[in-house]
Amino acid sequence: MTKAIIAEAIGKKTSYTRIQSLELVDSLFEIMKQTLESGEDVLISGFGKFSVKEKMERKGRNPQNGQPMMIAPRKVLT
Repeated sequence: MTKAIIAEAIGKKTSYTRIQSLELVDSLFEIMKQTLESGEDVLISGFGKFSVKEKMERKGRNPQNGQPMMIAPRKVLT
């Protein structure tokens, strides 16, 4: 599902225009992004919880040649 499809669905359920719906979706995602970047979780009751987790460095394999390698630590959205 894309932002455009979500905006279209909002437009059909409300009196918002397509542009207003898209602005609403963009604003919602921007607020969620800023909240997650600040280290806070986003909890939408009845839908789900979004949070950023740290993944530690780990062993892996290069898929091109099968050689062992270390995968760098990173942050993931859960």
